[in-house]
Order: sequence, then structure tokens, then C-alpha cells
Amino acid sequence: VRYHNSSSILGEITGAVIPDSTLINGLGRYSGGPPSPLAVINVKQGLRYRFRIIGLACAPWFNFTIDGHRLTIIEADGVETEPREVDSLPVFPAQRYSVVVTANQAIGNYWIRASANLLNQTFEGGLNSAILRYEGASNEDPTTKAGPYELGFDESLLRPLDNKGVPGVHEIGKADVNINLVPGRANNLFTINGVSFQDPPVPVLLQILSGATHPSQLLPNGSVYGLPRNKVIELSIPATDGEPNGAVGGPHAIHLHGHNFWVIRSAGSNSINFNNPIKRDTVSIGTQGDNVTIRFYTDNPGPWILHCHINWHLHHGFAVVLAESIEDAAIQEGAAVPGE
Repeated sequence: VRYHNSSSILGEITGAVIPDSTLINGLGRYSGGPPSPLAVINVKQGLRYRFRIIGLACAPWFNFTIDGHRLTIIEADGVETEPREVDSLPVFPAQRYSVVVTANQAIGNYWIRASANLLNQTFEGGLNSAILRYEGASNEDPTTKAGPYELGFDESLLRPLDNKGVPGVHEIGKADVNINLVPGRANNLFTINGVSFQDPPVPVLLQILSGATHPSQLLPNGSVYGLPRNKVIELSIPATDGEPNGAVGGPHAIHLHGHNFWVIRSAGSNSINFNNPIKRDTVSIGTQGDNVTIRFYTDNPGPWILHCHINWHLHHGFAVVLAESIEDAAIQEGAAVPGE
């Protein structure tokens, strides 16, 4: 997306920060603006193409579609998946997908649409759009119509291509370490378990290298959770946008550094899957009533931030640090520090 104001101005906004236009491959149009060039994806009839769809937006999520064409998902956040055909794909900030598109329609121009939740959702005049252009088609905007959409996306149906199953006891709350991370909002700041993340004066890793050995010694206070090594960790992150002092402005896209995780309960679903759930690193926690639950295994020592990838929400405190195997992290990273 594109904003017409600077981030220093936008960062002071405590409510929704509305972008001015959707960009696809760096090009787009805005309401009331000129009919500037749109991104064009050139294809040849009869061939299959791998498209990599990347959610680079600061805040909105997009519903990605191509008129007259279906998308076969083969990868999510760097994890190869069993093929899953859809005709619309929601892409949240920081999420990445690979899809296969077959150029099996008549030679012509077809609208690529990316409807955003925070923008005017019209496609009039080429807003929120790009162009799929077949070899031999004229150089003009498409006239195709959206839909019909019959194969909706359901994250709980995605399956990893290389499935090893979820570690630990296959029951909610029965991992080695179980943590509820409850988002909230107070004094125009976001919180997790009642604490708003504040940038520490020294990065957490440097605090560890300086001798801190317990989460209570690490800043920012209340935002660092210690995790033991080689254990199964379960995090439950409920959506609270409908509650008093809840974390409004969702759906929030939660991203974990340092690990892929198994999504054993997805947004919009009450089903639990310990057998073959998708593995990824960014997940929407949905809306009120959802309680997204993930698991990962602590085999990568270090302080890993978990945060909402809506940039403005991270800026206003929507984050925690998971300090994994602090002593091992100190040894491992200390060995990489050059001697004097």
C-alpha cells in the first residue's frame, strides 16, 4: 500500500491508519488520482505459472483473486503444502504464498484484484488492481467481471507437504509449556497480558550476552517470557476485539521470529488438528470468538520477538519476546562475538 503522509505523522495516530492506495508490484491508482500505469503480469496461453504473493502492507489484509482463474496453493510462509485449489486468497501482513495459475482462458486481459479491508473496496477505474495479460492481447485495461467465487480459502484445510505431525500430547493445554497471550488495549496502547511492549534501552540479546540469566532480569519488564530448551510450547492467542479494552483493529497478523509453528486451531474454526496442520510463521488471530492456538519446539536458542505485523500496532506495543534457552543463547552467541 501507499500512504501520502510520512510515517512520523502516521505513527502518532492511535486509531486505524488508512492507506491511500493499493500497490501491486509497486504500481497502483488512488481515488481521485490519474489513470496511472498498473502492474502487468504477462502469460502465454496453455502454460502454468508460479506466482509468489507477498503481504507487504503495513496494515491492511487483502483478498487476492484473478478473474476467470483459480489459484492452487503450494506453499505458505516458506513451507511447501499439498496442493489446495481456491478462487480467492486472504493475505495478511507478512504472509507469503506460492500459487500455481494455469493460463487456460481465451487470449485477453483479466483483472487481478486485491480488495483491502482498510481501503475503499471498489475496483472502479482500476483501483486495487493489476492486469493479467495473455500474449497476443491488446494493451488496454480489462473488462472482465469478478467471480463467481465457489472455492473459498480455509486455513484449517491446508496441509504441509512434508508432514511430521505435531509434537507433544495431542490435547489442548498438554504441551510442556502452555501460555495464554491475551491481547488488550489501554491508554491508546496495545497490551499482551496487560503489559504494553516498550523498546528496551539495550536489545534483549545484548542483555543476555552481558550476563542476564533469568527473564526477570531482562527488559522490557513483563514482556519477556523464558522458555526452556527442547520443549513443546503451546501458545493460545484469543481475539478480543469485541471485549471492553480489547485489541481492536484486527484481524491481527501474529508473526514469530526464529520458528515456524503448527497452527493447531485456526481463526474461523473450532476444529483441533494435531495430525497434519499447516506450519507457518504468520497467522491471523481472527475476530471475537476465535482462539488461535499454535505449537513449536524450542530447538533454536535466542530471544525471539512475537508481534502483530500491523506495523502501527507493533509501534504501539503489540509484542512480547520469547527468550528461548537463555544460557544456551549466551554460549552460542558469545562464541560468535570476535575477541578483543
